[in-house]
Amino acid sequence: MIQSISAFLHRIKAWVEGFAQKPNALWALFIIAFVESSFFPIPPDVLLIALAVTNPKKSFLYAGICMLGSVCGAFLGYYIGYAFFETIGSGILEFYGVSEQFQSVLDRYRENAWLTIFVAGFTPIPYKVFTIAAGFRETIDLGTLALASLVGRGARFFLVGGLLYFFGPRMKEYLDKHLEKLTLALAILFIAGILLVKGVL
Repeated sequence: MIQSISAFLHRIKAWVEGFAQKPNALWALFIIAFVESSFFPIPPDVLLIALAVTNPKKSFLYAGICMLGSVCGAFLGYYIGYAFFETIGSGILEFYGVSEQFQSVLDRYRENAWLTIFVAGFTPIPYKVFTIAAGFRETIDLGTLALASLVGRGARFFLVGGLLYFFGPRMKEYLDKHLEKLTLALAILFIAGILLVKGVL
């Protein structure tokens, strides 16, 4: 079963990467970033990396498109959690095996919604869990979701774009293997910096 799912995801990943060679690649990048925020399994980084390797000078453009698509898609995830949680949202969570993490996300929102969404852009937990949870019983407001998503997801995608802009194809293999660890480390450093400025540390 696990092997079948893994093979299926690899086929989808290859399909997504295939858009890099097509004339509508930028639209595909936006749409994949959009749907990944609510239900699609493959992160837009896959296509972002494929495009940036081909044309490193446009890496930041690709990152910006990813950011906009992801933030817009967050509203769809919010709406699913708000209006269709029982019929659609819960099924999405079960499909990804993250139903237990859903309550944990809700608890984190009560502690610090903005920081939770920001960090969500860097963690291995699917971003759709956070967007659906945001809309569930109107857990947080749309303004907080939009701003925190813009900063968190933007930081993630521009990190990837920046690495490819400066280091080109040499970074592709590394990013394919260590993207989640790298972005999570960046998030930890960013939060530590904020706490240091506030005098918490």
